Amino acid sequence: MGKEMTGAEMVLQAMKDHGVKHIFGYPGGAALPIYDEIFQQDDIQHILVRHEQGAGHAAEGYARSSGKPGVVLVTSGPGATNMVTALTDAMMDSIPLVCITAQVPTHLIGSDGFQECDTVGITRPCTKYNWLVRDVNDLSRVLHDAFHVATTGRPGPVVVDIPKDVQFATGIYHTPDPAGRSSYQGYEPRMKGDENAIAHAVELMAHAKRPILYTGGGVINSGPEASQLLRELVAATGFPITSTLMGLGAYPASGKNWLGMLGMHGTYEANMAMHDCDVMVCIGARFDDRITGRTDAFSPGSKKIHVDIDPSSVNKNIRVDVPIIGDVTHVLKDMLAMWKARAPEPDLKAWWTQIETWKARHSLAYRANRDVIMPQYAIERLYQATKDRDTYITTEVGQHQMWAAQFYHFDAPNRWMTSGGLGTMGYGLPAALGVQVAHPDSLVVDIAGDASVLMTMQEMSTAVQHNLPIKIFILNNCYMGMVRQWQQLLHGNRLSNSYNESLPDFVKLAEAYGCVGLRADKPSELDGAIEEMIAVRRPVLFDCRVANLENCFPMIPSGKAHNEMILPAESDGAEEAFAGGKALV
Repeated sequence: MGKEMTGAEMVLQAMKDHGVKHIFGYPGGAALPIYDEIFQQDDIQHILVRHEQGAGHAAEGYARSSGKPGVVLVTSGPGATNMVTALTDAMMDSIPLVCITAQVPTHLIGSDGFQECDTVGITRPCTKYNWLVRDVNDLSRVLHDAFHVATTGRPGPVVVDIPKDVQFATGIYHTPDPAGRSSYQGYEPRMKGDENAIAHAVELMAHAKRPILYTGGGVINSGPEASQLLRELVAATGFPITSTLMGLGAYPASGKNWLGMLGMHGTYEANMAMHDCDVMVCIGARFDDRITGRTDAFSPGSKKIHVDIDPSSVNKNIRVDVPIIGDVTHVLKDMLAMWKARAPEPDLKAWWTQIETWKARHSLAYRANRDVIMPQYAIERLYQATKDRDTYITTEVGQHQMWAAQFYHFDAPNRWMTSGGLGTMGYGLPAALGVQVAHPDSLVVDIAGDASVLMTMQEMSTAVQHNLPIKIFILNNCYMGMVRQWQQLLHGNRLSNSYNESLPDFVKLAEAYGCVGLRADKPSELDGAIEEMIAVRRPVLFDCRVANLENCFPMIPSGKAHNEMILPAESDGAEEAFAGGKALV
């Protein structure tokens, strides 16, 4: 038998039943019945943000760093539409979010009532599933389904839209299914991979002369066991391994088989190995355009194996030879068992010799400077100061994001939170809030850009209110750095609206928020200032003044193949390479 409750009570009870401890949100008229229930309980903490987009990104950071779903509560109309960016970001990067949106009373739906919008229609393209609940007796079932859908299969965001009269109405609340099943019979993600397909993959791997493991965020989403199994597979096979931006940390950057990140700003050795391999094992990645470059020239001589839990991702961008639909953890278990049961390691000496030749190009080299802080150097010093601490890193989007991926070395999963698929400027600061809520005693650093960080700067007020000692480490070059870089290389150095002419004084801005403001102008000041930033148990804005016109290399020009990279030593001719379509490798 169920228990009689109001709709608003059901929302809180469902969250408790699903182990929710924190909600990120912003109140408004249509959501007030739920907020009234929040006031009357102490089991769940509400984190008041300053903008609904911030709530969504905070929930993403919470989810990505903890492995639990992030939960958001916003009001109708603009409250819901302000969530669209975060929902789309979570959809692109497979982050589990449960977003509760309030709606005008059912009798006003479709009347253009005050703060009404078609939330279900608007969010349908950017959610895994969404619901408009018109009957309070359906509410508990829908809420349980929402948590199940968000966290199983390929994770993603869901929306439950609840009219105000449904929040007030009384109905019967039913507890979640003990087995964790959904009421949707058609929704049953495939966990086990096909054994014949896995056996075929292992056979190809065993006869490979130039193999590579290409891994992505799906390894991390599958849970900590998947990362451990991946490490065991690398040890067993001796294969080189690379990763997408979203997969960093699944295999340790300190591992001897690590080639670094691949893709547009990946290392030379990773991209060349991807281009020249004869067997590619893609695990939990989706062959997106930042990885493949020119699809008709992508790794032309390789047999491709693709492990993914989402059938729609397989053969979507790149045709593969062995598709394996299933959860990464389950597939890696079977793959590893089959590998150990068959032949010894293949002889890869010639392949590793070639890889070492590519590594000798030192594709992440940069010019040192005693007088000006180079952005790469700033990341290196931050890494040295924080690598032995319990540290989580978020980023905004732009050059600083790529430098962070290149120079901050992750040895564990769930320590790296960044916006990959959507590339959302303003992601990192609120994401850091969510990470800090999930890990209150850890060091949380947002590696930011001066332009990107201003998009959600209001959330510093949230950090102060909730005593969240996040560190915002701003690589301040006074430009929208990646925009400027593309304008320089692709548009004749016509820097249209990419220079930030009226940046605030970040130290004074920090003080205005009640935070700590720090600044470093020279390399000699950097280490001391970083240590001071770490020591302060308060929110910090760190204004790190870096070289204004430094470009992020290596780089695969848009529309080029993996073997057409521009390396740092050749970057002086980059404009000509872009204009003339020639390779500089």
